[in-house]
Amino acid sequence: MEALGWWLMLLGLLRLASVWFGFFDIWALRLAVFSQTDMTEVHGRTFGVWTLLTCTLCFLCALNLDNKPLFLATFLSFVYALGHFLSEYLIYQTTTIGNLSTVGFFAGTSIIWMALRWNFNQKTALKKL
Repeated sequence: MEALGWWLMLLGLLRLASVWFGFFDIWALRLAVFSQTDMTEVHGRTFGVWTLLTCTLCFLCALNLDNKPLFLATFLSFVYALGHFLSEYLIYQTTTIGNLSTVGFFAGTSIIWMALRWNFNQKTALKKL
């Protein structure tokens, strides 16, 4: 497995921990991720399902890095997550700069690494023609 695959497996495992908090420990999720106190159990479960989906994408993509649609869907999940947390910080002010920095590190690293691999794959495919 390539290094990017191992990275995606690691992120899948980290996201799996967030799924636990979304379903079973909403108060820890609220304190750790969001700074507002109006997060309900429904919000936590929604966060858990969304995170479970992105976790699944990470695992599937890690094992199938050459599957272009799956690769793109996983790449976009990082873009969407980063955009979501940016809007939560900048517009809604429901998260802290520390939480945004953590998401920015993991999502940003993944976005850059996956974009570089995508670009490499495109160049390799053109050379084969």
